[in-house]
Formats: sequence, C-alpha cells, structure tokens
Amino acid sequence: MTLFCVVTGCKQVTVDFSYNPSEPRAGQSVSFSNLSSSGENWEWSFGDGSTSTIKSPSHIYRKPGTYRVQLKVDNKKSLVTSKDVTIYDTIPSFSCADSVFYIFQDYTFTALVYNPYNYPVEYQWALETFNAFTQLTNPEAGWNGSSLSIRFLSPEEALGITLTVTMNGVTTTARQIITVLDRPAHSILIRTADKDYRQRIFGTYAEEAFADITASGFLDMEQDTFQIYNDSAFYLSDMKTLFPELEGFHIANRKFYYRTDDGLWIANIDGSNQVQIDARPCSAMTLDTEDNRIYWANAEGVWYMPFIGSDNNKFVTTPTRLNDMPDAEKLAADYELR
Repeated sequence: MTLFCVVTGCKQVTVDFSYNPSEPRAGQSVSFSNLSSSGENWEWSFGDGSTSTIKSPSHIYRKPGTYRVQLKVDNKKSLVTSKDVTIYDTIPSFSCADSVFYIFQDYTFTALVYNPYNYPVEYQWALETFNAFTQLTNPEAGWNGSSLSIRFLSPEEALGITLTVTMNGVTTTARQIITVLDRPAHSILIRTADKDYRQRIFGTYAEEAFADITASGFLDMEQDTFQIYNDSAFYLSDMKTLFPELEGFHIANRKFYYRTDDGLWIANIDGSNQVQIDARPCSAMTLDTEDNRIYWANAEGVWYMPFIGSDNNKFVTTPTRLNDMPDAEKLAADYELR
C-alpha cells in the first residue's frame, strides 16, 4: 500500500462546501459550491427533507429557520461534512429546533433577523400568558437577547410567544402559538404531619409537591425497618447488632443506607466502611432503584443524590434539595408513570 501511494500519489480526500449568499432569505435561491478535493458521487441533504446528487446544486428554502446541510462523497461514511445554514425572512421571525414541547425540558427560540447592513437590533420577548410556572434557563440573556432559553413547568394548551424587534427605527412583531404537553414521570411520595404529597421527578427537574390522596396507599406500605434482599430477610432488630443507633434502612447494590439521630449513612452490607452522607438528623428515607437515587428528609427539607458505587463508599456528588418541606415522616418512590 505504501509503494502504491508513492507511485500513484495517494492524497487524503477532504470534504467541504460553501454557500452563497451568506445570509439567504426564504424563497431565495441558495448556491452550494462543492469544495471537496475529489470524488465522483455526491449526496446532498438540505435539512428540510430535500436532497440532490448534483456536484454543486442550488436550493430554495420556503420557510425561515436553521437547517443542517450534509454532503456525503462517494457514499462513504468517512467522507461526510455538515454545516448549519440559517435562512432569514425579510420580516423578522423566530424558530426553535423542536416542534413539540413538553414540561421540564429546555428549549431555545432563536430570532431570525435579516440585517445585511449590521444595524443595531433590539429584542424583546414575551409570553402572552406568562406565569410563575415558567423558568428562564439563561437568565443572563433574559428577555432581551437574540434568543430565548426557557423551561415550561406546567402544561399550556395555547401559549402565545411574541418577539418584538426594533432595527433602524422600525419595530416589528413576530408571534407563534405553541402547546406545552404534560409527560409521565416517576414520583416521590411524602408524608407530613397533616397530608400526603406527591412530587413528580423529571430527570434533574421536579415540579412542586402537591397533596395527593393516592399517595397514602404507597406510604402505608413503605417500611424502612424490614427488607428482602437477594432472598434474605433483613430486620431492624438484627441490623442493630452492626449499627446500634439504627432507626431505618434500605439496601441496594450491596450497599446499606441507613438513618440515625446523627444523620444519613452508607456502609457495605457487612457493616464495613461506614461513611456519613448528611450530619443532620434524618427523619425518613427511601431508595428509587429505577433512577438509582436515594431520598431523605431532615429539618430543612427533602434531599436526594445518586447511589454510591465506590468500594470505599466515598461520594463525589453533593446532595441536592428537592423541596423545603421539613421533617417528613415517610418517603416512598412510586414508579407508576403518571
């Protein structure tokens, strides 16, 4: 192979392209120039469902937005390149990479402003039905940047989003109506002195806890004084021989999580390598073995963190507070998606 390359002059194939104009508008023809060093077959994908096999094609986008354009040479996976092409509208508009919206997911809406003369531009975003159940995920950009990063905390049947753009003394407004959908999630059930609550967990996000009478059945069954693990029964009275201050426990992945007046602890199932997770008195705890998290309660609220997997029981993540409900009497994990 080395001799062949010396004789024939083997060169590495580079795949590249450019396009013109640099700020194309919807309805305008965009010319793509194939800058690849070699090749005989070309596969273009323009990001809007259209394709071409011409070496240097042209394409017209009917709607503004950002499209991922891909060029593949000679049908080889190794000879592929892609670029994002933003298509503007003469009238300012905005777009989002997502077309379906759910609660507790992050979305970014981006302004599309055709500005070939680089005039100063002012942006103002607004939600027509803004309420406390919406969060900005990029507070620095806020409501006055060229993009809006947001998280929806409650379903909305018809949420109006408006963008007001002022450029060169002219003010225009773009508007879209979206629907924010609910989605299923696991729940942490919380018993306090007066009510039982449910708090749904969405990855790293959670909604506000709400009173729920359906939580009572799960909480009544939840016990942290007895557990079957690997076909063996573990009782609180038996485990106190290893952990005299023990008040409640759960077992997962050969780890023993337990609570005392001195806080929350972890140990190996044989009692070795006891490590304190939280020094504050722990009033309740539970494990979510599907999401691999431990939840516990103290005077400052309900907390959680991932399971600990190291042999020495050292943990690298810090506890996260789920809510500020003090001294919960019981916690339980509900895997029923709702």
